[in-house]
Parts: sequence; structure tokens; C-alpha cells
Amino acid sequence: MDTAIFPAGKGHEVQRMEAIVRELLEHLGENPEREGLLRTPKRVATSLKYLTQGYRQDIQKILNGAIFEEAYDEMVLVKDIEIFSLCEHHLLPFYGKAHVAYIPNGKIIGLSKIPRVVDVFAKRLQVQERLTSQIADCLMHALKPRGVAVVIEALHLCMAMRGVEKRTSLTMTSSMLGVFRTSDRTRSEFLSLIGKKG
Repeated sequence: MDTAIFPAGKGHEVQRMEAIVRELLEHLGENPEREGLLRTPKRVATSLKYLTQGYRQDIQKILNGAIFEEAYDEMVLVKDIEIFSLCEHHLLPFYGKAHVAYIPNGKIIGLSKIPRVVDVFAKRLQVQERLTSQIADCLMHALKPRGVAVVIEALHLCMAMRGVEKRTSLTMTSSMLGVFRTSDRTRSEFLSLIGKKG
């Protein structure tokens, strides 16, 4: 058992998850005792713990020591951040890219922390709309910048594999705070930099 994924004292929780997956396999008409499925309950439990580790991460600890005083006051943009998340409605993946920008107001953040913030919120059961807002709100609260902009474009397997079965449809969501909301020029610059028309 991977102790990095399952901390001490969590063994009973994992065993319960395995039992639930085993029962689910039976309800699907499968035999959990056949060779190919023998270790599936453990694999699924391990996978779900990993994919939802955002619930067990402390955003303050991630940001601690990574915010610096700096007079820079132009846009900072990290684009094409890969995201993988689970739709809370069907527990199917959605995946794509996040583009995150902010305009400092005396403070900047270590660049590697922006993808970390994205991951913390993506590795929870999500809807894309809430994920977009959570990333923007977190950076707005932590940095008190002049503005934050987040755009996410993702493909949802709950839409591609089932239901309407539209395999190439991308869903785009945005959250514009501060000057990205109030200034057409700033918003247009951001959208141009990520290759979107304002």
C-alpha cells in the first residue's frame, strides 16, 4: 500500500472503498473473483484517492513562503496549464487547459505555485464553472492583485462518451475579477495572449 497516498490510520477507509468497488462490480454483472478483476477494487480505491487529493491539501501551506514583495505592475500569465478533474455528476473525467493571469499590486507569487493552485482545486469532484471561480478567488484573496483572469477549456467525457455523445465539443468558462472585469483593454490583452478573440 502506498503510504504517500494513504496516510497512517486510513487503512479501514481504503478497505471500505475496496468493498464498495467489489460490490459495484457485482451489480454491473461482473465476477470480482475473476483474474482480471481481482486487484481492481484496490486499484480503483488508490486511483480515486489520488484523483481527489485536493480535499486533503492545504492551500495556505502551498502558498506559504511563495508570495514576494515586488513593484512589477504588468500582467503575469501562465497559460496552457494541463488540468484533469472528475465531474461530480457522473464521476467521469474532464480534461483540458487552464490559462491564469493576474496584475500585481505590490505582490507576486512564485510561478510554479499557479499550476499547484489549479491542481488543488482540480483534484476534487468538480464542475468546470466552480473550478474556474475557485482558482480566481483563491489568487485574488492571497495576492490582493489589481485583477485576476482565469479561462478553462475542457473536454468532458460525460458528454463525449454518454448522453449527447459529442466527442469534440470543448466547454469554455471564464472568471474575470478586478481590472479584467472593468477594463475592456486589459481583458482584450489577456484574451489575445491566450489566442482568443475579445
